[in-house]
Amino acid sequence: MGVMNITPDSFSDGGALFKAGRPALDAIRRQAVAMVADGAAILDIGGESTRPGAEPVSVQQELDRVIPCLEAIRPEVDVTLSVDTSTPEVMRAAAAAGANLINDVRALRREGALQTAVSLGLPVCLMHMQGEPDTMQQSPRYQDVVAEVCAWLADRAGEVVAAGLPAERILLDPGFGFGKTVTHNLQLLQGLPTLAALGFPLLVGLSRKSMIGKLIGRDTHERLPASLALAVLAAERGASIIRTHDVRETADALAMVRALANPAQAVPLANAGAPESPRV
Repeated sequence: MGVMNITPDSFSDGGALFKAGRPALDAIRRQAVAMVADGAAILDIGGESTRPGAEPVSVQQELDRVIPCLEAIRPEVDVTLSVDTSTPEVMRAAAAAGANLINDVRALRREGALQTAVSLGLPVCLMHMQGEPDTMQQSPRYQDVVAEVCAWLADRAGEVVAAGLPAERILLDPGFGFGKTVTHNLQLLQGLPTLAALGFPLLVGLSRKSMIGKLIGRDTHERLPASLALAVLAAERGASIIRTHDVRETADALAMVRALANPAQAVPLANAGAPESPRV
């Protein structure tokens, strides 16, 4: 899953896809096409920053950022388009504009979101977050982070199924960095097989996150090697989807994970004809 942040304050790209108060549609198209060529099977488009301390945006601001982006990308690529939103109005408009997946950091807890998602029938990713983006990193506490996140996600998935969304359309995200300390994040990564045992596909986002900077002292754009290591560790522990800013490098790393999992089916490119882009 390639990340496309249509915000002026993205921690990863500093708003490269949002210029002069509006989405930079030419740059958005180019990046979407490039990410797919590099191996992205999903593009995740978001118009509300959820970095720690982020300020909320209005519904209209989010619509003005996300919908033109989806409309620009949809004719250009034939992959799953995910909308990173918690807002019912954005979910509806995004579905009409060609979105195939709702990726909600608030797990459909915003007013009207659950009913909207059920009525749309799109697959939904439910993420665990302790608190809200503007407060979530203020002293997060757990007795057992793996057990608590696992129980919360299982309960929330059950509530969503009871509301009418089929279980096979639910994905789960443990929410690395969302109301967790570095220790909590590492414990969650260790315990990822426990979450995978719930039976839902797991989406994991560790790309360029602040925990890397805290552990090894690297700035955002110097975190690729550590991001790749975390992607491989997550895939080996049961993650089905890796959300990343660096698609080509991550796709290559995951291709090695798949090759090791099925050595007899791994064909060297020299014997395989024209190489294909690895898929996330």
